[in-house]
Amino acid sequence: MPGKIVLRDLVKRYGPVEAVRGVSFEVANGEIFGLLGPNGAGKTTTLECVIGLRQPDGGSISLCGIDAASGHDEIKRRIGAVLQSTALQDAITPREALKLFGAFYEKRADVEQLITRFSLAEKADARFESLSGGQKQRLALALAFVNEPEVLFLDEPTAGLDPQSRRELHQSILKMKQEGITVLLTTHYIEEAHLLCDRIAIIDHGRIVALGRPEELIAQSKALPRIALRTAQPLDKAQLRQLPSVADVEPADGGTMIKTANVGRAVVEIAQFIDVQKNELLDLQVHRPSLEDVFIELTGSSLRD
Repeated sequence: MPGKIVLRDLVKRYGPVEAVRGVSFEVANGEIFGLLGPNGAGKTTTLECVIGLRQPDGGSISLCGIDAASGHDEIKRRIGAVLQSTALQDAITPREALKLFGAFYEKRADVEQLITRFSLAEKADARFESLSGGQKQRLALALAFVNEPEVLFLDEPTAGLDPQSRRELHQSILKMKQEGITVLLTTHYIEEAHLLCDRIAIIDHGRIVALGRPEELIAQSKALPRIALRTAQPLDKAQLRQLPSVADVEPADGGTMIKTANVGRAVVEIAQFIDVQKNELLDLQVHRPSLEDVFIELTGSSLRD
């Protein structure tokens, strides 16, 4: 069965610059799929091509089983989108905006239910200019839901939000999955991609460099687990390197970072070493390979804002 979203060899150029270079992936029905990458990687351009805001220079796009090249009107009735910024008239209220947007669709959600769902009751009749960043983003989500979409597109949905607003938005996105809504989101926040997405495509310089479930991508990492230590007295790094399970030792944030292929054995050896040295262990944390490790291995650079 074909995916809810299907891209095949998507290409988009801006003059001599090839912003998207043969991107291909499928998103299954009810899946949250993330495009993870730094700013300028091609995430937003890919999404804008998919929803019809930009004309691709090559490849094919299918949404809800409909060819995007010929089924624009039907597709628009079945999708919703939240872009990086939502521009509305300063004086319009959330209730007015929802009624206005709903008027464009034959099938539309109840305005009061949307106001309740996205926690806009206290600001339902307030001017748009008076809303906080988080409230504006919740309104943007509500507007994307006026036509009760099957597929939702979110472009950097939490960029610039405070931690509380970001957490609330995450809960809204996870609820969409429970309702069977297919979600394609772009983000440059690693933790966000890991938390929300069933599968992730890491994109850099317009190409997909890795694709899979977060755990699958992390399992492919060649990075060694790391043990972060803080002790009462400085540790002799040369002696630590002599321990059988220790691969490398580096200074880190007032303590010591130890790389090892065998965490359990290394912890035992380190504890014995500290005891023999009559030192005191203040803190020990184990850091497994992360999505950022995977990204660095594949692209040679860390995620950048």
